[in-house]
Amino acid sequence: MSRLYLSESGRVIPTQCEELTVFRRARKQLELPGTEAPATLYLLARSYGESAGRLHLSVNGTELTPIDPDATSTYGWHAVPVQPAALREGANTIELWAELSVMKAWSLALEAGRAGDGGSWVSDDTGGSWRDQRMGYLNSVRAEYVVRLRLAEGEDPSPPDMVFEDSGCPRLASLREKVPGEARAGHGGSQMERVRALSAWLASSWEHTSSARAAQYAPWDAETIIAWGSGQLGHNNQRPITFCVHYAVAFVSACQAVGMAARCAALMGTPNGADGHFVAEVWFDEFGKWVMVDPNTDALYWKDGHPLSITEIQRQGEDVAGLIEWGQGTVFQRTFPHMVEFIEENMERGLSFRHRSLWPRADLLSHPEFSPPGHGSVSYCEADFVWETAHRDRGFGMFRYFADSDYFEAAPQH
Repeated sequence: MSRLYLSESGRVIPTQCEELTVFRRARKQLELPGTEAPATLYLLARSYGESAGRLHLSVNGTELTPIDPDATSTYGWHAVPVQPAALREGANTIELWAELSVMKAWSLALEAGRAGDGGSWVSDDTGGSWRDQRMGYLNSVRAEYVVRLRLAEGEDPSPPDMVFEDSGCPRLASLREKVPGEARAGHGGSQMERVRALSAWLASSWEHTSSARAAQYAPWDAETIIAWGSGQLGHNNQRPITFCVHYAVAFVSACQAVGMAARCAALMGTPNGADGHFVAEVWFDEFGKWVMVDPNTDALYWKDGHPLSITEIQRQGEDVAGLIEWGQGTVFQRTFPHMVEFIEENMERGLSFRHRSLWPRADLLSHPEFSPPGHGSVSYCEADFVWETAHRDRGFGMFRYFADSDYFEAAPQH
């Protein structure tokens, strides 16, 4: 067993992070028990390409192996082994700095919005003095740096229970007025026909726009997503990021608006990779299981006349192309070359389904404060996601919640 220690939840806004230089340094403090076990330090950071120089770090004054820059220039997880001799009981101090004197070396991810005393500080004078406010590269936020440590002993906490919207939520009533009539209860269609109507509607509503093509992330608010996505205009009059995450989020809220239990699931092909996807699951009493729905490409997977769950899709490996049932919304999505490439290189090969997780809150409308502000625009980092226990030691040690199949397959409890 092992346990993860952290003081943030990974709600990262990639345009508000910390630039590190030889002068500007970051400090993170984590409280640990006494230990004689090895540990792994995880940090979410990006370099400015291969010419950025190395990222240096120390734990309680002991320097660790520096991290070499890479060519991707994207935020990703870096894992650094820490020997037990470098750790102590109580407060442990981690410091990070770069080799260049300008802000073109390394960026360290942060979670903005810390209200009280935290465990993160920034220095502008090579560590001579430190402050825990006016942080981030624009000196404008209070924040926690996304730096975590996993000890090879202890036990992670149990995952949280799934939370759904209250049926009386007024936001659901407002959204219900926007959904297609054939998706609403009482219109004569089967549950599958209603699900397909919602999926086709959303897949046809806007162009998939990723963080490679826009910078302003749309909030996890279904009506706002549809408005921003269809108009390609959002906060501060900028083109919004409205991609796979937002199709699934809007779909999950729309399902609940018309009386169907649904939830969000994040998928990942390789740990820390760029082959992730974000889909939805809908509970079907008829089949006694959660059925995977991808409202981005308007796709379901079927076998022997039954729609498949994520677990069942995983069992098929890469032999899934013939199992996909495309909906009417796929026609619209295929008008964009980047979506054609995604469908052919990922969907039809089942790559994203190798690792699955669950976002344990579906009350996205009534409690927007619990939704992440940039999921998918950086490598998966939100600590609230629940991943499969079998994958904890396969590159997912930076997360704190893990569960077995019973958790993922349990029927919804309202």
